[in-house]
Amino acid sequence: MPVTSVTKDAEALTLTVVADFPVPVRRLWDAYADPRQLERFWGPPEWPATFTRHDMAVGGRSDYAMTGPDGERSGGYWEFLAVDEGRSFEVLDGFAKDDGTPNTDLPTMRMVMRFEATDDGSRMVATTYYNSIEQLEQLVEMGMVEGLRAAMGQIDDVLADLASFAAGAGTQVQLLGEDRARISRVIRGSVAEVWRAHHEPDLLRRWQLGPDGWTMPVCEVGLAAGDTYRYEWEDEAGENRFGFTGEVLEVAEPVREVTTESMIGSDGPTVVNELTLTPLESGTLLSLLCTYPDAATRETILATGMADGMEASYARLESKILTPA
Repeated sequence: MPVTSVTKDAEALTLTVVADFPVPVRRLWDAYADPRQLERFWGPPEWPATFTRHDMAVGGRSDYAMTGPDGERSGGYWEFLAVDEGRSFEVLDGFAKDDGTPNTDLPTMRMVMRFEATDDGSRMVATTYYNSIEQLEQLVEMGMVEGLRAAMGQIDDVLADLASFAAGAGTQVQLLGEDRARISRVIRGSVAEVWRAHHEPDLLRRWQLGPDGWTMPVCEVGLAAGDTYRYEWEDEAGENRFGFTGEVLEVAEPVREVTTESMIGSDGPTVVNELTLTPLESGTLLSLLCTYPDAATRETILATGMADGMEASYARLESKILTPA
């Protein structure tokens, strides 16, 4: 059991949890930075969590929901106030309704998480600050301490599982809910390099091509909210052209971008894509959350081999753009 102490300070209005781990600090930090790993231990075993957003940067936000054994849902969110990569982060920690909006009937707290090296590995110190003793007692009575101990009991297995989240694991697709899919890949390069490769036309034309044998004759990039973009591909014979267009809805360079996507010349559905770039020890975690109109559309699009084409492109990005000369 990694939790070594839980201290309630009624005078300071804080609850401090200390947990020790037999792994380096960076490995522990990456488990919190990567939503694929975080959701495997953030909720208790009977209430697993799903993170649909996790922007670990100042001004960023995380949205998650824990689902109980009978389908009950308990939502929450973080608003990142400070991030010192590899060492600490501070968030506004609140509860959320089913639609993701804050649940003001329950307390909102400030939480600071620090990560320190020890002789045997690493230590996480999480201090939650409450606005009143009533808030602190309310959360304790709701079973927060017991739930936290149960949740943290799962983290050792996550920390030991390097292969599932390593840079060489390739492109992974995870279905979230009824209409979303999260596409993830660790790319060997910095966040700034990966962001640049997604937003400079000369670079995009070199790697975002899917399988071998295609070119990208049209590459019009949108850089700011309200801009439109247009990408078109064709085979080496100049035939079978197709493409996508859409609007940039939100930009927080170099960590987050939200766009719409529709196939050119088609009455097909519009997909909303949320791109997040997160620094890890082994490179940059690229997470693309795709929201489809419905489950059937999601299945149809994924069945086209989209993930395989993306993996070919990401592998090309690493080998042709990000590999040092």
